[in-house]
Amino acid sequence: MTRASLSGGAAARRRLCGAALGLALARPGAVLAQGDPLPSWADGPAKARIVAFVRAATTVGSRGFVPPEERIAVFDNDGTLWTERPVYVQLFFVIDRVRALAPRHPEWRQTQPFRAALEGDLAALAAGGERALLQLVMATHAGTTPQEFRQIVRDWLAVARHPRFGRPFTELVYQPMLELLAYLRAHGFKTYIVSGGGIEFLRAWAEPVYGIPPEQVVGSSIKTRYELREGVPTSVRLPEIDFIDDGAGKPVGIERHIGRRPVAAFGNSDGDFQMLEWVSAGAGPRLALLVHHDDAEREYAYDRDSPVGRLARGLDEGPRRGWTIVSMKNDWRTIFPPAER
Repeated sequence: MTRASLSGGAAARRRLCGAALGLALARPGAVLAQGDPLPSWADGPAKARIVAFVRAATTVGSRGFVPPEERIAVFDNDGTLWTERPVYVQLFFVIDRVRALAPRHPEWRQTQPFRAALEGDLAALAAGGERALLQLVMATHAGTTPQEFRQIVRDWLAVARHPRFGRPFTELVYQPMLELLAYLRAHGFKTYIVSGGGIEFLRAWAEPVYGIPPEQVVGSSIKTRYELREGVPTSVRLPEIDFIDDGAGKPVGIERHIGRRPVAAFGNSDGDFQMLEWVSAGAGPRLALLVHHDDAEREYAYDRDSPVGRLARGLDEGPRRGWTIVSMKNDWRTIFPPAER
């Protein structure tokens, strides 16, 4: 998507995006006025454990009391806060960016993985693995300032739709998790996103959708360089990886950006294992939770053999480590917020 292609109707798209993104934030705030702070969670062990943890953490004199400054909760994004199938949302964005930039790069039509992106061949892109994805990211995410890139993302989100559900991606966030974010914040917790996704991609929309400001987003990043553009100081994104915030990189990213070990961690895949393991190893009360995608009717069912959001080690080791495994099918009364008309 070139800057020229954004000029026509960009203001209208920004208004549409802002309206759509604000809806989800309004919902979790509204649930706090109800008697049940987690109405989309079915009564059961998972919900009871969350409520018991928060109650103990915020009750002075309780054995589980957590001082306000230490009430930090970290959330994976893809598959934990919003849908990640059939592929990660950022990959849909990358594919559209390749198509928008393709007229400048005729060689892409004969070069993989660009050819697969142009043809919408998700299987070929998946087969290319991390190397193919990084190649696409380098080609499509660099050359802009962080502010320019975030606007490109917002404009895309205003018009992009999920291929199965036909809804904006920012409406395919999980209502139970929106309620959980609001519930934790209402009790003095600071909530962070810790994701393998791109940090600037997430910063473009995390605050209106989740209520999480840019400074509380930890993600993968490419390098940036300070320079003057026509005498104006700015930073420019470079086609070079800086940090991959996945797997063992997540505890490192938390140390870099937050500087405290969280007391609660939420994920959905083995890419989150080390984050939950590290958080659980801290002293005092801890809450670690994995979302298990087992609802093919309302969303998707996948775990051990999935190329996206694989969950095997977490299922095997999580229960004996004291982690809570949440069944989307049984523990969530609803998956997504109501569709907007």
